[in-house]
Amino acid sequence: MKNFTEGKMSIGTNTGKKSYQYPAGILAVVLVAGISYPFSELIGYRVVALVLLITVSLVAMVFDILPVLVAAMVSALVWDFFFIPPKFTFQVGTTEDLLMLLMYLVIAMVNAALTYKIRRAEKQAIQREEKENTIKLYNTMLNSLSHELRTPIATIVAATDNLQSKEIHLTQMQQHELVEEIAKASFRLNRQVENLLNMSRLESGFIKPKKDWCDVGEVIYMAVQQVGENEVSQKIVINVDPELPLVKIDKGMLEQVLFNLLVNATLYTPADCRIDVMAQCHADILEIIVEDDGPGFPKGKEELAFSKFYRLEERKGGGTGLGLSIVKGFIEAMSGSVSLESSATGGARFVLLLPAETSYLKNLKHE
Repeated sequence: MKNFTEGKMSIGTNTGKKSYQYPAGILAVVLVAGISYPFSELIGYRVVALVLLITVSLVAMVFDILPVLVAAMVSALVWDFFFIPPKFTFQVGTTEDLLMLLMYLVIAMVNAALTYKIRRAEKQAIQREEKENTIKLYNTMLNSLSHELRTPIATIVAATDNLQSKEIHLTQMQQHELVEEIAKASFRLNRQVENLLNMSRLESGFIKPKKDWCDVGEVIYMAVQQVGENEVSQKIVINVDPELPLVKIDKGMLEQVLFNLLVNATLYTPADCRIDVMAQCHADILEIIVEDDGPGFPKGKEELAFSKFYRLEERKGGGTGLGLSIVKGFIEAMSGSVSLESSATGGARFVLLLPAETSYLKNLKHE
């Protein structure tokens, strides 16, 4: 009963908000009739009826049912008054024309109602599909989070219990190993929470870059250092143009983008892989490339890499599948672009292009 009442209230509210549809529908009918009137003697009033029917059908594709029915009724009256002999009167000269007028009114209203219902059915089908996709998306998210959050929490709890237990006598080496496990699990847990918070910020639409002068090389080194604190086995090589000027950009966003790209590379490449981070500036465009010599991304699925909760099923890299979607969101928030392609070795190559104002002092050095 509650849902039914809410549905009625919603319909009433929408009708109030869309009251402009009544005059707009009538105006469309009158406009078409006005354009057709000078040619009525040439094409005949029966052809005008078809033109008006098409107009009502087009109105039905855009407006709600009540404004459309009003437009259909007005079109019948306009056709009768201006086109059916005798003109400029609502009288109909012959029985045939009277039957045609009645048929026109019925066809116009039925056509309007059917067109509206078809449009409504299509809208409901799209909404159902979107709802199913949303449910599927959140099921994926919950399944992913249940694993990604439970694992580090369980590791932290188990290691803490062992450290606090008086019954287990641990050596200094064993205590150190347990502390390292807690640190790694905490790092992983913090990364997942950060990704969830960042995605929430992006979807809320309130995220805005705070631009300030920064050294891109320093930002890259900080991101690499953060990833290195988790003792990754891959070799990360930094190659920054020594002539790279200071740029005005959101330092926090850029660092998060680089961090996510590097974490993604460490998750999906073998231990002996090499990860290269390169940066250079072309006029006022900052280009940063992160590439690896791992197995790369499947052909034809590059765009899917930036979808929320998307993970390669054939790879066991872990993660919630939010990292790259956050990369795309942050880069676009800074008016830039990110693309994924295959590197020369067949690995993944992420190219970031960001419009960035270069520093005046840096440019002054070259003059």
